[in-house]
Amino acid sequence: MSRRRPRPAWQVADFFALEREAEVYLAAVDACLAVPAVARRLGVRPQATAENARAALLTEANVEQAVAPCRATQERFRALLERSERQRRRLDYLHDRTHPLTVVLCAITVLALGVAVFSSWPTALAAAAAPPLTAVVIWRHPVWRMRVLLNLREWTLRPRAALLHRRTAWAAAAWSRDLQENGVRPLTELVVEALLGEDHDSLLLADNFHGLRSPRNPRYVVESLAARSLRRKIAQLESGGTIAVSGSRGAGKSTLLETCAGEAGFAVVVQAPATYSPYDFLLSLYVRTCESYLVHQGHVPPAFLRLSPFRRVARRLLPALRKGFTLLAFGLAAGSLVFLGLAASVRSLTDRQWPTVRARAVDLWRQAVDVVVDIWEGERIGAAVLVAVAGVLLWSLRRWERWRAVRRYARVTLVVAGLGLIVAVFFSLFGDDDLRTLVGEAVGRAGGKGLFLLSVSLVGLAILLSEQPWEIRGRVLLAPRRRRPAGWALFVTGLALLFTMPLTRALAADPENPLRLTAALLGLMLIKTATWSPTNPIPPLVTTCRDELFRLQTVQTASSAVTAGPPQLLAAQTTSLSTVPPNFPELVSDFRTLLQEIAAEQHRQERRVVIAIDEVDRLGSDTAALAFLGEIKAILGVPHVHYLISVAEDVGASFVRRGLPHRGVTDSSLDDIVHVLPCTLEESDEILERRASGLSEPYKALTHALSGGVPRDLIRYGLRLDEIEAKTRFVELDDIAGQLILEELSDTLAGFRTLLGKQRWTARTGTILVAFRNVMDHLRPACPCGSTELRWALEHVAFHDLGGHLGEDAAAEVSDEARELLDEASAYALFSLTLLDIFGRGDFARRRDEAAARGPAGVLDLLGRARQELEVSPYSARHLMGSIRSAWQLPEGPTVGPRVTVPMPRDADCPRHPRVSV
Repeated sequence: MSRRRPRPAWQVADFFALEREAEVYLAAVDACLAVPAVARRLGVRPQATAENARAALLTEANVEQAVAPCRATQERFRALLERSERQRRRLDYLHDRTHPLTVVLCAITVLALGVAVFSSWPTALAAAAAPPLTAVVIWRHPVWRMRVLLNLREWTLRPRAALLHRRTAWAAAAWSRDLQENGVRPLTELVVEALLGEDHDSLLLADNFHGLRSPRNPRYVVESLAARSLRRKIAQLESGGTIAVSGSRGAGKSTLLETCAGEAGFAVVVQAPATYSPYDFLLSLYVRTCESYLVHQGHVPPAFLRLSPFRRVARRLLPALRKGFTLLAFGLAAGSLVFLGLAASVRSLTDRQWPTVRARAVDLWRQAVDVVVDIWEGERIGAAVLVAVAGVLLWSLRRWERWRAVRRYARVTLVVAGLGLIVAVFFSLFGDDDLRTLVGEAVGRAGGKGLFLLSVSLVGLAILLSEQPWEIRGRVLLAPRRRRPAGWALFVTGLALLFTMPLTRALAADPENPLRLTAALLGLMLIKTATWSPTNPIPPLVTTCRDELFRLQTVQTASSAVTAGPPQLLAAQTTSLSTVPPNFPELVSDFRTLLQEIAAEQHRQERRVVIAIDEVDRLGSDTAALAFLGEIKAILGVPHVHYLISVAEDVGASFVRRGLPHRGVTDSSLDDIVHVLPCTLEESDEILERRASGLSEPYKALTHALSGGVPRDLIRYGLRLDEIEAKTRFVELDDIAGQLILEELSDTLAGFRTLLGKQRWTARTGTILVAFRNVMDHLRPACPCGSTELRWALEHVAFHDLGGHLGEDAAAEVSDEARELLDEASAYALFSLTLLDIFGRGDFARRRDEAAARGPAGVLDLLGRARQELEVSPYSARHLMGSIRSAWQLPEGPTVGPRVTVPMPRDADCPRHPRVSV
């Protein structure tokens, strides 16, 4: 009975034919385990280690699952690898020390080829006989023959083996990429999740928090329903209008305004001051608009600084001198080269044609002088009358409206003349008999080489002129950064080699070529003269904005003095003029005029003008905000200008009530309104996924619940997660949620205690402040696991019973304002206790699914709505939280029995969570 060969150590269930295959698979496994998103999960739990994950990925079932999607690339790699191994074994068999006769034979062969290429036919035939004679001599000696044949076969096989080795390496890289993308990588994530356990989502393992650390970065902005609604409303108001953006603080109004301003052709974003006067605000907006328009047009706003005269002159002259020096340097060099090349031909043409031209010009000049003299002496009365009439007609043509058309026709004439010269030069080539003869000789004698070099130059020129990448089967032939150098190299090399040919030099040395070049340059100069315009002319609006900045930001004074009288008695008079700042109506009118001109210019270019006024809700009250709208109403309503104004919710409510018995300034100030509502859980998930990719669902739900869907608070609580993880090294949901909720509750109750301290208390009611102090002492360690005493303290505040804790007589002494504060603090404590009961316990996924199955009250999105309801009323919020606690099967009252006072906090630290200093 035959014994079975033992399996190699690298083999796994016969999935790999060679050891190199196993090495590629192991490298792909290590690369997938080193991916940051995977490596971050390894080691957070005892069983989820890199060794266990690697061992799991090397089991027979997992290797089969990983290799199956990549079978095609594996087979290609295996076939090339087997061929490469056969080539390597054959090279090992043929390998021998290089014999000197092999070198001699190769040297004679190369020398014979060189002589055959560059010598005559008899010499080439004689040189061609040397290699065969040398081979015959070697062949007659058996040892020499064997050694030389081995060397030649090895040398012939080695390039093929190197190419095959390179192809094998490419196939290995392709299979490795295929494994990492389609085979091992998806399986690695499943294996790591299995090692982490069923509740792997409860681990804080986000990829990064970069987006949370840059809240104003536009690349992390997620388009919301309010943004789409605002974009539609702006599109509907084609001729301009005023749109209010209403929402609570932190809802994203500023981000929405900045996004819309960035999409406009010209935009100005200003913040409304907390304390203002209409004149100062409009003056600031006017100056900001002028400066923004100058920057938009590529000009620098004037700086009103005290500079020395030398620096002012240098600032004006240095740019012009720098530009003039560049033009002068290149112009002198280029002009000298052109003059040197064309001087002889132009001088020859001038010598031949100048006597005739000069004689004709002298005759015309004498005739003109004779006519003028005769008119002056009165011998030509008719001509004198014609000249006088011509002068009158010339004076009357100074305001002729068709001068612009005449200039346009003159430019067209110059362009036509320039093109005519260039076309005449081109066609003159075909009429030159000498050139036709030379071209025929060139085609007959050296047509192949000349056409090849010409094609090289044309290919280089095509590369220079083409903008699209050259691809073959999806592979780019030349990278963009190498395209222009390669094109110039081909173009210049082809032309240089063409000029090494005698016939090419004869074609270029035709005596008429300098004249043709002169005519072509003259045609180009005529075309350039006709199409020339001043470089970057200053638009009139730019000049207007600069003038307005000088008028608004400076006081201009002009003085003049007049002295009269004889030297013995002098009389002097001095006059001084200074500008007066514009008053408010004049300022409004000038601003509207300038803005209307800017809007008309942008409208012709199919662009939009947006003036965004932010932070109006900082004015303190809805009365102040409405007064602000009423006072700036004069600048609204400019055609083709869209005003976007961020306002608070109460101002938006005033606009919504338009047409009812209540009427306000918003009826005539605003054209429409966009309400920015808090985010839903799905929108919060999208924001956090964009800003903190890899953050799992429980943490998104937790931050959404704490923030109530307000984006600013959502980002803040997301950063708190990162802070807690860095501070405590917690990664489990119950630890991080407990830490975050208790810290937030501690800060909130501290604020309520400060407000309660401003109320009036008695000896019997002062125990309320003592209870709040004890609760804050319980929360100060912020241990996420909690204790029985902490639970009692939280339930004492969350289920606060003023009459039961103080007695009915003492409770009657508490003021209504203090009762309202206590109810708000109690509702927030109940909300925090609910979040602790939901997120601060293990097995979150199972409890979440069970709560969602019990009804709509168990949906996680309802926690965010409860946080929003706390800002409306603590009583409606308690009603909503009662439904949530019922769906999650949480107790609706105290669980540790009624207690009149809050117990004292523990002294020792928690053994599981030692106290961490902030």
